[in-house]
Formats: sequence, C-alpha cells, structure tokens
Amino acid sequence: MTFNLLSKNIQKKIWDMKWDRFTPIQDRTIPFIINCSKDVIVSSGTASGKTEAAFLPILSLVEKEALSQLKVLYISPLKALINNQFIRIEKLCEHTNISIHKWHGDVSQNVKKKILKEPTGILQITPESIESLFINRTEQISNLFKNLDFVVVDEIHSFLNNDRGVHLRSLLSRIEILSQNRPRIIGLSATIDNFEFIKNWINYTSQEEVEIIHEQGSEKQLLYYLMHFPEKEEDEVGSKLEVSLFEDIRELTRHQKAIIFCNDRGSVEELTVFLNRLAEREKVGETYYAHHSSIDKKEREYVEKTMVESKIPKTVIATSTLELGLDIGDVDIVIQLNSTFTVSSLKQRLGRSGRKQNAKQMLQMYTTKNDSLLQSLAVMELGLGKWVEPASGYALPFDILFHQIISICTETNGITISTLLEKLENNHIFHQFSTVDVQLLINHMLEHDYLEMIKGPNQLIVGLNGERILRSRDFYAVFITPEEYTVFEGVRKIGTLDKSTFLGTEGDNIILSGKMWTIKIIDTEKSKIYVSNAVNGKPPRYSSSGLKLHKKIGEKIMEILCGDHQFHYTNQEALDSLNDKRRFYHENEIHLTERVIKEEEGSFIIETFTGTVIAQTLVWMLRSLGFNAKIEDSLNRVRLEGPLSRDVFNFLKNEDWEEARILPHITKEELFNSKFSPYLPDTLFWKMHTAHEMDIEGTIQYLTDYKFRIIDCRARK
Repeated sequence: MTFNLLSKNIQKKIWDMKWDRFTPIQDRTIPFIINCSKDVIVSSGTASGKTEAAFLPILSLVEKEALSQLKVLYISPLKALINNQFIRIEKLCEHTNISIHKWHGDVSQNVKKKILKEPTGILQITPESIESLFINRTEQISNLFKNLDFVVVDEIHSFLNNDRGVHLRSLLSRIEILSQNRPRIIGLSATIDNFEFIKNWINYTSQEEVEIIHEQGSEKQLLYYLMHFPEKEEDEVGSKLEVSLFEDIRELTRHQKAIIFCNDRGSVEELTVFLNRLAEREKVGETYYAHHSSIDKKEREYVEKTMVESKIPKTVIATSTLELGLDIGDVDIVIQLNSTFTVSSLKQRLGRSGRKQNAKQMLQMYTTKNDSLLQSLAVMELGLGKWVEPASGYALPFDILFHQIISICTETNGITISTLLEKLENNHIFHQFSTVDVQLLINHMLEHDYLEMIKGPNQLIVGLNGERILRSRDFYAVFITPEEYTVFEGVRKIGTLDKSTFLGTEGDNIILSGKMWTIKIIDTEKSKIYVSNAVNGKPPRYSSSGLKLHKKIGEKIMEILCGDHQFHYTNQEALDSLNDKRRFYHENEIHLTERVIKEEEGSFIIETFTGTVIAQTLVWMLRSLGFNAKIEDSLNRVRLEGPLSRDVFNFLKNEDWEEARILPHITKEELFNSKFSPYLPDTLFWKMHTAHEMDIEGTIQYLTDYKFRIIDCRARK
C-alpha cells in the first residue's frame, strides 16, 4: 500500500490534510521513487498532484539527514512559482522539521549567508541564481551541493527546447561533479512528449536509468467553445476589435473567476481597459487586472494576491506569464483571444481551470481574424487528438558554450586548456561537440580577449572583454533581455516599455498596466518615462516573440480547408467565415496532396501550410534562383514575384542543394539571433544558424510530397 511506504511524519501530515485517497499519478510515483534509484519524469494533467507525488516520497527518504544537510534542490522557471510552491512544500514539511529556503533577488544577503554557512533541507532556486552561485560563491558551492540527493525540475517542458534549458543542463552537470553522489533528477510536467528525447536530456549515458511515469487518465473533462468576431476598421483609440466581443467577454466573466490569455502585451492592455470601461458603465465596482512581463513586479504580485484572496469572482488578463503553474486560486474558466502558436501552450493554459475536485475544465476561445480562426481550429483539433509538439531541443548550442566557458574559468579562477576540454567532454550538453570546434571557439575567445592565457601555469582566465560581459548585470541569464524605458507615475514604478518598438513622444497617450497615461517626460539618458493619468490611449507595440509554427499545424489547417466538417463548438459567424475560406478549395477541387499558388497582380502567393523552418528554407531556395521571395504572414504563406511555373518546384526538389549556396540569400533580419551568438566565430555561427533555421532535407521532402497548382486569382478580384 502506497501510504505505508511513507515516513510516519509524512503519514501524519496526510491524515491532517484529510486525504481519503491518492491520485493515480501519486499512486504510481510514490512507490517508484521510494523503491528505485532511477531518475523520474512525472507527466500528468494539471491539478493531478504531481508536486506531492514527487515530494511525499522525497521527504520520507531524506527526512533525517535533511535536518543537517541540503538534500533537495528545487529548480523553477519562475521566481513567482518559487514563492507559490514554497508555501505548498512548507506545509508538507510541517511535521518533519525539514527547512525549506528560497534563493532569488528578493531574499536578503543575511539569509543567503546563513544558507551557505549551514545548508539544510530544501533549496528553491532558478537556473540564473545557480549561475550566480558559480560566479560569486565559488569557495562555498562545493559545501552547498556536496550532499544533494535530489534535483526536482518543475515545469521541465519549459526548459527542453530553448537556450535556458541548455544552460540549466550544463549547470546540473557541474553540480553533479560537486556532489558526493550524483543526485537523482525528478522532472514534473503537464505537457510533455517525445519521451526518448527527454530521457537523453536527463541522462545521455544511460537512458535506461530514466523512468517515465505518464498518467493520461488524469485529464479532466473539457468543455469548450469558439466564437468568431471579425475585426473592423480602427476606431479613435486604435482598436480593431468589435464592441460585441468585449461585451460577450464581460458577460461571460461577470460571475466567474477567469484568466483571459492574449498573445501579446498590447492586446492585454487594450482588453483590460475596454473591459474596465464596461464594468464602470454598469457601476458595479468590478476591476479587470492586467498581468504581463512589462508590468512592474509589485503590481503583478498585487494582482496575483488579489486573485487568490478575493471572495468574489475576479478576472486577470495575461500573456504567458500565467501559463505555468503560478497559483492564483481556483479558476472557473480560461479564455483565449486568438490562437496560441502551439498545442502545448493551449494545453498549459486550459489546464489553469478545473482545479477543484470533480470540476470540469472550461475553455472559451475568441478569434478576430480568419487566419487565427483556422489556426485555432487546427490547434484545438490536434489537442483533442492528444497530440502535442514533440520536444526537439536547442540545436548546436555554441552560444551557451561561450557563456559557460567564461563561467567555468571564473569558477576555477584559472584552468588549463586540457582540463577545460575534459570538463566539457564530460558535460551533459557539450560532450556532443568535436574537439576541433571547441578549440576553434577557445582560440577565437583568446584572439578577441574574451579569454587570456596566463604564462607559466598556462591557465585560461577571463580576458578584459570577457570581464565586460561577465560583469554586466544580465550575464546570469542566457536569454535576451531587451533595452527598456522604465515608466513612472511620480515615484511609483508602473512598468517598462521596449525601446526597440516604442515610438511615442511627450504628450502622447499610452496604455500600461491596464490604465491610460499621458507621457509627460521622456528621459532618454536615464531610460525613464514619466506619465500622468489620461482619459484614453493606445497600447504600445512590443517586440515579436518569433515563435515557429510546427508543420503539423499547417497540415491540419489544410485538412480543415479541404474538408467539410462543421465544427460543433463554434458560433455561426465562425462557420460562415470557415465555409467562405473553404469555397476556393472546394470550387477548384483541391486535394490534400496539393498546395496552391495564387497568381495575383505582379506576384504569387504560395499557401505552404507547413512548418516555419521549411517555409523559410523554401524562400531562401527560391531567392537562390533569382526570385524575390519572403514569408508573408504567421501561417507561412510565401510571396514571390514572377514569372513562375510548376517546373520551378520540380527543379527545386531535384537539385543537389548545399548550405553554402543558400547562405548568401539570407537577410540580416532572418539570421539566427541569441544573446551570445554575436560573440561566436563565423564558422560556428553559421553552423548554429543552419541547425536552427534551415531544413534542406525536410524542404525537399515537402516538395516531393505535394503537387503545386498555380491558380489565376486576378479575375476574381
């Protein structure tokens, strides 16, 4: 029996919580962690009890030694999630005397010094704070990590496909060296696929030592609907959205606790203002709250606290900042404005509702553009079919290697090239690189003074230019942080605006933090903007996230357009718009194995309906033949200037393509870009670009799989 495997103190806590049974994922995970020494990935739906599934057995195993040693490292993608989970895990530890510690920017130096002096229990931390430890606490980290038994990675899916995940896995490899025994890794996620990749990410030397515990049956029943409100012309405050859309959302959220997800911060701001206007008109005293990364941290924390503590229904409008497991209490309904780019993201978002026992998940989707309608239907249908984007990783991370070489040289205060190469060969991430490529990077770093060779001991240390990078305030994070203006009302900080997209001037009105402001002063030297209250304004534009569409979504859109299925979960406006889009495909008897090229005045539009990387590679191939081509929109339509014939596509698929032929046709805006990629030698940079942005083999297969039909649309207009 699962209960009997736990320690007496943990059993007592379960009695206190009045549990009458374990959830399915807990019943499977608890015995495995206790009786086995393998790494474990725990994958199940939201609100299925994954945190307890991991920590109840971990606490039982480390209970005695954790009183005097640090035994568990809990790694979170978000500082706010650490604060949430601190309370949750602290309650589980109630009868054990196991201490739990937070480590982030809001924790005082005195508290951190105490943790370093006497490390015990559980330490909650982000990857960036671990990096800071390696840089700034080099003499203390060995003592800190030497007795670790477990590393728990929460929301592990958020680390798998990006530079931050490479950074984390490198740091874990370095921690393993400092530990007396390799700590077991326990990963938690609600949206995960491609388990073989995840096993390799956890333990590339022995995938058999990684156990996947996947519980599909824990999914909640889902109620869902989609309403289409086509955009209109901009009104006087710059909104293209129908008032009826705002009114429908207002009615839906009047008596329910809701999260409304938008795909950009500008939409969050606009929607918040309009919904508050409707609430003010009704004189009911309700408030809608905005939540995104450009709003000041204190404002966000206030919103989170209000959502948790409010006794009446409240609604928060957010970007992906609330997509992960941040606790804002029990949510009745999730609303999505226009489609998510991934099935994984939609699944994460809808999982925020239905957390109460026996409660259903509720999802209301709204679309305002025809392309978003198509994408929403495709993403929803794939999600209902239990498909999710497979994890694929972050290819050829030479940029993170550059960063970690600087970090390792700082940690060791000098290291020989042979020892550095040995460390990198044993690193879980960098072992894949050839010695030739690593040596090329080291030589480049020496040549440009990122590294310096100390004669005598022949040791590498950080060079002058490397010191400038190392001592910058954002070295610890490997992801790009844009330059921003900080916005103030008097002395109160409201949020930030991205310098690269902000076009406002003094006297303009803007929306930020769900309110309207007039810009009084722009201090470019100090990067500050001062504002006062206004009666109207436009939401600022923000930089694009540059998300890539998976080819499966494009293929599903094509299937929807060629088919005649009348979706039962949409309003009539959506069906009318869909059938209008379908008419072209049906009248021309277009088959799933075809792709359409629409001939317009002076140009052609290829409806590729494939993934972003394949569409972009196709563009570069066409440019190499002399065509002026570019990706037109988020659904990867390609526009090119003619003349054009089907023979071009036969030539493309039969040609013997090499990367060198394509590279000259890539514009600066299309280049791979990351925080540390500008510091790479050209050879390694182009390898990274090719690995991330180009797929010659996949594009040739795409050209082989589909026939291309040119249809003259000039007479139709």
